[in-house]
Amino acid sequence: MRIATWNVNSIRTRFGRVVDWLVREDVDVLAMQEIKCRPDQFPVEAFAQAGYELEIHGLNQWNGVAFASRHEMSDVARGFAGMPGFGKPIAGQEAVQGVDAAGLPLEARALGVTVGDLRLWSLYVPNGRALGDPHLDYKLRWLEALREDAAGWLEADPELPLALMGDWNIAPLDADMGDPSFAVGRSTHVSPEERAALAAFAPLVEDVVRPIVPEGYTFWDYKAGRFPKDQGMRIDFIMGSRAFADAVTGAAIARAERTGDAPSDHVPVVCDIDPSLLGGTFEDEYDRPMVF
Repeated sequence: MRIATWNVNSIRTRFGRVVDWLVREDVDVLAMQEIKCRPDQFPVEAFAQAGYELEIHGLNQWNGVAFASRHEMSDVARGFAGMPGFGKPIAGQEAVQGVDAAGLPLEARALGVTVGDLRLWSLYVPNGRALGDPHLDYKLRWLEALREDAAGWLEADPELPLALMGDWNIAPLDADMGDPSFAVGRSTHVSPEERAALAAFAPLVEDVVRPIVPEGYTFWDYKAGRFPKDQGMRIDFIMGSRAFADAVTGAAIARAERTGDAPSDHVPVVCDIDPSLLGGTFEDEYDRPMVF
């Protein structure tokens, strides 16, 4: 079973190449971030024709997360229980997008689904913007709330095959940051506080791709020729619980998807799962080559 995550940076702009990649690379489940549209604006038909069901959580032209799956999805959750909001209270919006305990509007940044034995989340972690910016505090609170909720899920079911997938907007190692406009300790994405927030997930989930693909970036800014210079960042991850990680048989970063016409600034991150190691609820082939 092939599972992937991809910050598509506007699905309406890139649905053609996303669907083409899904079919070409035989992907079973894709977690998407930054879809930048409401469900009624999502190009559903293109995915349906390719054999994919969709779950979509988008509120406007910003943010937004989704899943495309060849398998049935259930237990859909739009946001997690402790997720904080951001911005100013907006009268009359509660019914549209919900608010947190402080009355702040919730953004479309987290979508959970169950596929067979797997509990999967598509996550678009807040950017942080700059050190000292209120958005950085929001980012750290958002990550802490996610960590607390994930701890609760795994406490309730220690054998849960859980994957937290998406754009984490943090480069945890110095080798993961090749963009010269970011300075370790002086910029977001590489600040000690953000790295500590990501490291705090270690008792719960682990990066299932890095043991197989130890090097490589997942994002290159459009500006200043960052991609030709290979000045990228590794900020997109599939973080799996022990039960999930033990079933991983392969992984890849699909670097070639940063080339061609109108690419996203991110590329897909992929892992293969052997369903027999999860109890075998899927009929699947496990020896498909990873050629990205």
